[in-house]
Amino acid sequence: MRQVKRRSALPVYIAAGAFALYALAAPLYAPVHFLIAAAVTAAVWLAADRLIKPKIEYVPEPEKPAEPEKPLTPAQQIMAQADLAKGEMARLAGSIADGAVKEKIDRLIRLSDAIARDAENDESDIPQIRKFQSYFLPSTIRLLNAYDRMDSLQVDGENITASKQRILQMLDTEAEAFQKQLDALYQNDAMDLDADIQVMEKLLAREGLVDDGPGALLRQAAREGMKHTENTPQK
Repeated sequence: MRQVKRRSALPVYIAAGAFALYALAAPLYAPVHFLIAAAVTAAVWLAADRLIKPKIEYVPEPEKPAEPEKPLTPAQQIMAQADLAKGEMARLAGSIADGAVKEKIDRLIRLSDAIARDAENDESDIPQIRKFQSYFLPSTIRLLNAYDRMDSLQVDGENITASKQRILQMLDTEAEAFQKQLDALYQNDAMDLDADIQVMEKLLAREGLVDDGPGALLRQAAREGMKHTENTPQK
């Protein structure tokens, strides 16, 4: 809240009344008469304005304009979509009573979340992750919704049982596919890591900090040279 002073209009009315009384009581046919009337009116207004205190009001602070939301980065968009899918799959897992089915759903949630999080680690994988999210996740959720609807009927039937069984088999197939997708996303990381390890091995060997490589050969040659010197008779 902020404090605002509201001046009263009454001093203006008093000054106007003073001018009217002056006009009735004093002559107004010469310029000097008008100057005197103006001076009297101004003096009355100043006196009334000082005597009549302004009214103090408290008004709310003006709201600051909301800052425009920054657009989500591609990785953030993928994570947001992953969170929606994860929430829906978790809801379905809570609705389905069969513990084995819950475990299958939990595995799909973990794998799909790991796939999405790779977008933050390697932006080059984003197109492949988007393709995965745009097809496989919606298809999985549709299958789970279908299973949930049939499971809630609590009745047995040839078609219902066969359909539920096919869905369960498909969930296992999708879990394996999700696992392969995750492994494929980390292929570049594995290659980079392998290259780093090879470079480190060569550096360690060159500096003689491991038991093989040029460093070890040089140490061995030095030791053999020292033995040869020790065994050579002095002249």
